Parts: sequence; C-alpha cells; structure tokens
Amino acid sequence: MPRPLLSTVAVLALTAGLGACASSRLETQSRVRSPGPQAALDTTLPAMPSAPITTSPLAPPPGATAVPVEPPPGADVAVAPSTPVIAPEASVAPVAPPAPPPVVVASGRSSVVGSWTAKDATGASCKVSLSSAPALDLYKASAAGCPNKDLAKVTAWDYRDGEVYLYQPGGTVTARLRQGGGALDGALSKSGASLAMVR
Repeated sequence: MPRPLLSTVAVLALTAGLGACASSRLETQSRVRSPGPQAALDTTLPAMPSAPITTSPLAPPPGATAVPVEPPPGADVAVAPSTPVIAPEASVAPVAPPAPPPVVVASGRSSVVGSWTAKDATGASCKVSLSSAPALDLYKASAAGCPNKDLAKVTAWDYRDGEVYLYQPGGTVTARLRQGGGALDGALSKSGASLAMVR
C-alpha cells in the first residue's frame, strides 16, 4: 500500500477509535451520576487530545493518469481559470466631448419674485420688491427710494404672457417689463421711458 494512503487510513482509524472511546466514557459517566436538573449543567468533558492533520493528494493508482482533484474544503488554494480570457480588441474612434447644455434661465411668475434694483432712463435707481403674497387678483409689491413718482407708487404686480406688470393703487399700470436673461427690461407706461430691473 502506498505511504500516503497508509497514513490517511491510520488517521481515520485513530479518529474512529477516539470517537468510540469518548462515546463509551460518556455513557459510563451518565450511568454513574444520578439524573437531575443540575446533571446536564455540570457535565464537562475533558479535552480530547489532538494532533495536527495534514493532507496531500494521493498518487494515482498504477496505470491511471493523474486527474486534477478538487482541493479539500478550507484549503487556501488559488484557482486558475481553465481557459484564458482574452479581451477583444476594440477599435473605438475618438469621440468628441458632448456640447454643454444650453443655459436655462428660469421664467415664470416664481422666477421674478424677490428684490430688484430698478434703473430708469435718467440713470436713477431704487429698490422694487415683488412678493409672492396675493393682493386680491394680483401680488403685493413695494418700492423704496424711487425718484420717479409713478414707480414710487407701485403696490402690486402680476405676470401675464411672459411680461411683468407693475401696478399703482387703483389698478393703473406703472410699467411693463419682459424677462431677458436674468433681468427685466421694459418701459414706464406714462412716459414711455425705458426701465430695467436687475437683481
């Protein structure tokens, strides 16, 4: 019998013998002790002597060819793929980077809510605040420090058809402005003079 096979058989026989001894010793101890609720808790087993177990592949029997055998469970073995994987060569034409998306400027009623600096044709400026708070069928507005008397009276505003309308008390339209980029450009209704509002 080959040497590795003999050592494996010996280890198996020793393991079976130790298991049988331990089994008979446990039976003897359980007969000696009287059964009781503490018996299961007090049972302590002595440590079983153990020796290091080594494994190695067996040589093939005479006349047989060597066939790879799966490594034993728990063995730290790196497995190489049976067929090498070769990535296909890709011929990729250079791709131009995508064009940046167009700048989107917010529009609509909510995009004009807030504080603005109004500049008239004379170069004079003041603060105009467009609120989101409703005032009847319009929205509240206020003007501060405006040298233009009509602009100073602004108390309401509305957004219709892409235009901002500034109103005085009584519903008189003070100015009409259209969104252009981040600003509002238009004219005062009474004089026709240009008016611009910027953030």
